[in-house]
This record gives sequence, structure tokens and C-alpha cells, in this order.
Amino acid sequence: MPIKPEQELTYADVTPKGVYQGRRKFLAAMLGATGAAAAWKGIEALAPADVEAANTKPISGFSKWPYSTTEPETPEKIVTSYNNFYEFGTDKSDPAANAQNFNTSNWSVTVAGEVAKPRTFTLDDLMKAAPLEERIYRHRCVEGWSIVVPWIGFPLSSVAKLVQPKPTAKWVAFQSYYDQKQMPRGPFAGIQLPYLEGLRLDEAMNPLALLTFGMYGETLPNQDGAPVRIVLPWKYGFKSAKSLVKITFVKDQPPTTWNLESAHEYGFYSNVNPNVDHPRWSQKTERRLGGSFFAPRIPTQMFNGYSDQVASMYNGMDLRVNF
Repeated sequence: MPIKPEQELTYADVTPKGVYQGRRKFLAAMLGATGAAAAWKGIEALAPADVEAANTKPISGFSKWPYSTTEPETPEKIVTSYNNFYEFGTDKSDPAANAQNFNTSNWSVTVAGEVAKPRTFTLDDLMKAAPLEERIYRHRCVEGWSIVVPWIGFPLSSVAKLVQPKPTAKWVAFQSYYDQKQMPRGPFAGIQLPYLEGLRLDEAMNPLALLTFGMYGETLPNQDGAPVRIVLPWKYGFKSAKSLVKITFVKDQPPTTWNLESAHEYGFYSNVNPNVDHPRWSQKTERRLGGSFFAPRIPTQMFNGYSDQVASMYNGMDLRVNF
């Protein structure tokens, strides 16, 4: 059974752990198999001399979710050093390098729209809204790589219960934080900011949709979406919006950033589906970060292996059209 957190200190009171995470810039011109293997080695063997403060804090009082995947976890140093977070740069190593001074103090998330009890939550309010669990989820990125991460959070539906969605609420919109002063690379991201995402209401209420505060036993690093994000393991990674500031229950399908930028490449639903290729590459196989570059690629699973939990939401839908 989940156990409620017992710590009395607030999120802001905990002293930062002061650990360091490695990062390494990829060489700009890598050609052929030898160069690609060298770049892959750069992901795995992060230079210990080239470090940035992690700005994370320990989390205690969470239970272990019994239905987590038993696949080996991706090493933490890879998950914290190889990221998509365009507000801090478009190279995979940019967020770890550029997000370390991101100020997340006095954070709040507004939950409003078609709800009976709209509310602005402090981060402490959110972290105490439901028992925290550690869930080990597998993830699949649209670029063809995958990871396995132990996230700490609770189902998004727990917050929905507090605000009481009205019958008119059919969709849920998410908005990430954006401040050009803190994110000076944002204007060069090539996408509209702030970052927008969205789900159908039943997707948002699915028990797998995780409101996430930490990973690997600690709070989220800045480059991984601190201090709170959504995690959706059956969808491609870009659907899991980082650094949330607004959750809005709405009547109509909300706009989403990548769907606005290139709808033929990034559908609103973006469920992991080996039968629907990206226009520029196949989605039939994936490469697990942290393994050997020369290891066989892994067959991509429908809904990323979570069909039993989510497939029923899409009964009768053409998932090639509604990709």
C-alpha cells in the first residue's frame, strides 16, 4: 500500500545534496560507424572533470510501486546529461550545461478551467496531495532512443479530484514555464514558447499518467523538468511536458507545441506505435541508452509495452490517422 510522506520539512527547507552530474559536448562532425560509436561512447563515459551541480535534494517517504518494469534502469548520469529541453538549447547536452542556475523557488502550479474548485498549488501543496510512489517506467523517444527511469510522483488524477472537473471538461492542457531571462536560448529553439501539451481527459486520468517530482530518489534536476513535470510512458517523450506552471481542464482539444510546428510529423496523440513511422525515420526499433552502440536494436512495442493499461482508451480509433 502507498505510504504518505512523513517528512515535516518543506521542499524549500531541505539542504541541497550538492552532488555533481557529468556532461560532455558531442563532437560536431562525426561521420560513419566509427564516429557514431565514438559519439555513443561520449554518452556513456561522461567526463568527470566536466561537471555541473545537480541542484537536487533527497526525497523520502515514498513507496515502491509493485508494477514497475523489471528492466535494468538507465544510469542516472545518462538521464541527466542527454535531454530534450529546448528552452535551454537544442543539443542533447545543452540542458545539463545551461539549466543549472534555473531558479525554481516559490514555484506554483495553477489548476483551473472547467473545474468546480480552481486552485493555485504551491510545490509543497502538490507534493502532499497524494502518497508518493517510485515507479520505474520505460520510455521511447521519437528520435529512436529509449531509457528506463525510476520516477517519483503520483497519478495526475489525484490532483484532478481536488479541483473536481466539470462534465464539460473533455481535455487537459499543460503549459511549461518560460522566462527568457532564465532561458536566453528560448528564442533560438525553433518552436513557439511557452511549451504547450495536452491530453484527452481519459488519458490524463489514466493511472499511468504521473505527476512527477523526482527520480533516482531525489528531486528532479533542472534539466529533467524541475520541479514538477508530467510523465506519460505510453507516449513519445515530447508529450511529457516539463516544469509545469498551468494545468487547465478545457472543453476542446488544446493546441500542442510540436503539433503546431509540424502536424504531419508530430500528432496530437503520439502514442508509441511501431507501425507508424516518423516521416524521416522508422519507429520499428529503438536503441537503449546506456548499452553498447553495437548491441542489437530493440523492437518497439505498441504503446511502449503498456497496452494492457491503455489500449482500451483507443478502441475503434484508427491509430494511423490519430497518431
